[in-house]
Amino acid sequence: RTWLRSGLLLTLILFTVIAQAQTVTVKGLRMWPAPDHTRLVFDLNAPVQHTLFSLAGPDRIVIDMRSSQFIAELPNLADNKLINQIRYARRSNKDLRVVLDLKRQVKPKSFVLKPHREYGHRLVVDLVEVDAAKKSNKPKTIRRDSDVQGKPRDVIIAIDAGHGGDDPGAIGRRGTREKDVVLSIARYLKGMVNAQPGMKAVMIRDGDYYVSLKGRVKKARDAQADLFISIHADAFRDRRAKGSSVYVLSERGASSEVAKFLATSENKSDLIGGVNLDDKDDLLRMVLVDMLKNSTMEDSNHAARHMIKGLRSVTPLHKSHVEQAGFRVLKAPDIPSILIETAFISNLKEEQKLRSKKHQRKLARAIFKGALTYFKNNPPPGTMLAMKDRQHRIASGDTLSHLAQRYQVSVADIRKHNGMKTDRLQVGKVLRIPSFVTSGS
Repeated sequence: RTWLRSGLLLTLILFTVIAQAQTVTVKGLRMWPAPDHTRLVFDLNAPVQHTLFSLAGPDRIVIDMRSSQFIAELPNLADNKLINQIRYARRSNKDLRVVLDLKRQVKPKSFVLKPHREYGHRLVVDLVEVDAAKKSNKPKTIRRDSDVQGKPRDVIIAIDAGHGGDDPGAIGRRGTREKDVVLSIARYLKGMVNAQPGMKAVMIRDGDYYVSLKGRVKKARDAQADLFISIHADAFRDRRAKGSSVYVLSERGASSEVAKFLATSENKSDLIGGVNLDDKDDLLRMVLVDMLKNSTMEDSNHAARHMIKGLRSVTPLHKSHVEQAGFRVLKAPDIPSILIETAFISNLKEEQKLRSKKHQRKLARAIFKGALTYFKNNPPPGTMLAMKDRQHRIASGDTLSHLAQRYQVSVADIRKHNGMKTDRLQVGKVLRIPSFVTSGS
């Protein structure tokens, strides 16, 4: 009898566990409004089967979840420009229906995410404004000439504050979140760039919302940026690691153990945001081919070296030279791109400095000075900065044809501007590079 009672008790417990396991609980609902979309993240205790569809008159999004219950608090919708109200109810005493009453028409997308780091199972719903979705599908033509014939344009710098929204990035021992620190630095940098005549800043994200790695590259290209600067403050397993670093793209492997570790860490951020890293899309394939066909890598290295000089004046350097690593966010085929690790947030002393607004401004100033020096030495054709003569100190391996191609002027113009009778170059001598002249002038 004792054995029978024990067996019945175990069976009852087993059925209870199974019944509980079959019910998915929505234990949290988080919302991340962005300029062109809103992301909803349903935190779950288990994987969920769901369907999503749209209704009109009025516009609604309906999300049905199999064998689910809702115990989460609803987010504040006061400032959301897409969602008017969120409602939910049980269906057939088993399934859960969530209804999003909309203020305007949207293009919805949903996907589920497996547990990763501090996150459990999640259902992600993205609501993209219809107008924004149409714009994103239009092909963009990147141009590097003046906006209007004969009228110089501004140099455009794309400023990328790493992480954001559901992805906090690295977190320091005092709870400092990377996404907050780098956004603050990026905003200081934006102000400095926009205050400089002939320069304009474009923020990849200017709030606490998520942008995919691919999306960051696309935003920079859509803005026709002349330079892409991605700002981070990462962590390393050795808490003694300290100092700033500047990275450019490497297709062959990282230049150090730390570079490899950080690249792997940054590239995994899409696992939090909902992108399959195994999907080698057309953009990435194009980048791997085209990156070696132009001077993007060379220009990235030039810009990175100027950043190193600027940062050295305000903070210790982790490495005094430009590092290389396979950061996916640097893979724009036609934009010089650099990634700056402003400090190690895992280092207690550096975390404390990163929390200081004064230090954030110093870091932004150093990055700005590096960018300004780079563009004064390498102004893009057709820009205000290209309207003045440039100088080039001849290095070993330089040729007139190479310099003419780099600065987009003719060999004859360089000869004439410097009173040269032959094409022979003397290492160390400074050449004056003529200003860019629009065709027909």
